Amino acid sequence: ELLCAFCFPPSRSDYLPYDVANRPVRLQEEYKPIAGDIELATTYRRDYNAHKIEPVILVKPVERKYISGGKLNTIPTYRADYRAWEVQKKEPNKVENTYHPPMEKFGNTTTFQDAFFPKELTLRKSFKPTAVTKLSDQPFISVTSHRSDYVPHQLEPKAKMTKEEYKPNSQPFEDITTHRRDFRGLIGEQPKSFKPEMSRVELKAHFDGITEFRDRFQPWAISLPEVRKTKEYVPPTGSMDLTSTSHIDYIPHDVSPVVLMRPVERSKRNNAPFQGSTTMRDAFQAWDTCRPEIVKRSPEVPKPSGKFDGMTTFRAHYIPHDIVPAQSCKPLKMALSSSVPFEDGTIYRTEYTPKKQQICPATYPSPPGYVFVSTDSRGHKFFLKYKSFFVKTFFPNYILRCLFILSRQ
Repeated sequence: ELLCAFCFPPSRSDYLPYDVANRPVRLQEEYKPIAGDIELATTYRRDYNAHKIEPVILVKPVERKYISGGKLNTIPTYRADYRAWEVQKKEPNKVENTYHPPMEKFGNTTTFQDAFFPKELTLRKSFKPTAVTKLSDQPFISVTSHRSDYVPHQLEPKAKMTKEEYKPNSQPFEDITTHRRDFRGLIGEQPKSFKPEMSRVELKAHFDGITEFRDRFQPWAISLPEVRKTKEYVPPTGSMDLTSTSHIDYIPHDVSPVVLMRPVERSKRNNAPFQGSTTMRDAFQAWDTCRPEIVKRSPEVPKPSGKFDGMTTFRAHYIPHDIVPAQSCKPLKMALSSSVPFEDGTIYRTEYTPKKQQICPATYPSPPGYVFVSTDSRGHKFFLKYKSFFVKTFFPNYILRCLFILSRQ
């Protein structure tokens, strides 16, 4: 069983700094131009053999023109075969409507006024039969099967049930319940707590106040960083040349504005005065309207005219009754004494064995009962129990020695 001496992550005492050297700077070689002329000969120029190219001969046959010496007849078949008919022009059936300007302002009628004429509403005749009862001339026959076939029977007199008279019991009421009869309260001692007592772990050795951090950490002096002074600004001497490349090289050109290709809009203004009268104003006559009144239903219950006397229906018809409180059947809370002692023995109390709290051996610089084994690369110390160390170190050698002696015998 290995035990780590430090159960916490590595601190500054475990960190081992390394010497870090700066990376060497690689110096770039100075460029030196090659002396002499560059040979521009390439593999293509050296190995390419030029060939003489002849023009490509066309494979298309030569077009031949056949010219006849006869005269061309320019009259087509349509002109030779087509004969025009003499068609008389049809007279139009349109009624001549000569326009006469009106003598009055807005005197022309609209298409709606010319085509539409009011008609009288005629109610359609209903083909639904009228719901009128037709009275019969014959007298009503009131004879039914019940009246003709029913035979009345004489009923027997109803037997009267005599009510038994209530007789109270002469014996008194026993208010003993099962709980009162079977339950017997026992007075016992107050139960004790079975929780084990807390034993405080205390170290007998006096604490020196020295920790690993205080023992190994040595403060060192730190110098303040140097303050870098800024150089004072010195303005340049002389005047500044404000001419730029655009001012020197720019050549101005005379540019004429772009002429629009859109024709000029000519506004047609009418100088005649505006006539504010319209067909709506002349034909429409406004009439006085009034808001309809709210339809209110007449109240069903008339409102009382006299003064309220303070008497309600509840007060008028309420009959008070005397309240009889119900008797409680709950037994009284009385402590019943008993001479038998209370059995407070439990399995937990009889079988529980308190264990002593042990101190973590990692708090000691050299834990007792452990043997130092090794230290890893990060500075953690590993210890082994004394018995395990003895078994792993000496017991194997003892077994080998016994086997060697047995083999010789």
